[in-house]
Amino acid sequence: MILLAEFGNSDELNLGQDVIAIGNPLGFDLMNTVTGGIVSGLNRQITINEKSMTLIQTDTAINSGNSGGPLINKKGQVIGINSSKMSASYSETSIEGIGFAIPSNEAARIVKDIMEFGYVTGKPQLGISCQDITEDISRMYNLPVGVYITAVAEDSAAEKAGLQSGDIITKINDEEVTSYDELASKKNAHKAGDSIELTYVRNGAEDKVTVILDEAVAVQN
Repeated sequence: MILLAEFGNSDELNLGQDVIAIGNPLGFDLMNTVTGGIVSGLNRQITINEKSMTLIQTDTAINSGNSGGPLINKKGQVIGINSSKMSASYSETSIEGIGFAIPSNEAARIVKDIMEFGYVTGKPQLGISCQDITEDISRMYNLPVGVYITAVAEDSAAEKAGLQSGDIITKINDEEVTSYDELASKKNAHKAGDSIELTYVRNGAEDKVTVILDEAVAVQN
C-alpha cells in the first residue's frame, strides 16, 4: 500500500504550534527518526548558499540527514520541508534548537510545477555569461569593480534591454554588486516578468537600463 502525504496550509501556522520532524539523521541506521517540538518563528528571512529564503523556524531537532524530510502538524499534514539548522557558536554559548523548514505552500507549488512542466516556473533569468572584475583586476586594467558580460544570449532579457558583451554591471536597483554571486542573489529575489534596473559601464561611460526578467526553463545565468 502506498500512502500519500497531505500538504497542510503553512499560512495558517501559529507560534507555539506542535510539530514533528521525520528523517534519517546520520544515515540509514537511524532512518525514520521522529523528533518533536514547536513552531518557534514564522517568515524568517534566512540566506542559505547566497539565496534568500522565507522559512519556518522550529526547535524540533533537525540533524544531518533530516534535510528534505517533512515537518508535520498534529493532523498528520506536511506543513514544511526541513532544510537546515543553525549550529555555530558565539562566544561560549552554543546554538541549539534553531532549525528551519520550507513552508508547505511554497513546497507544494514547486512539486506541482515539476510534475506539470518539468521545472520550477517563475525563476528569473537575465541570459548572460559573465565573470567577476575583482579589485585586483580593477586596478590592473583600470576597470570598475563589477560583473563583466562575456556573452549575451540571443533573444534574452539582457539582449532585449540592449546590454552587450563587454558591458560591466555595477549596480542592480541602485545597490552595488561586486560579483556575479551578488548579482544573482539580488536578481533571484524577483520573479520572471519583474522589472529591474541595472547600472552598467560601457566604454568608460556609465548608463542605466530597465530589464524585464525572462523565465528560466533550464539551468542558465
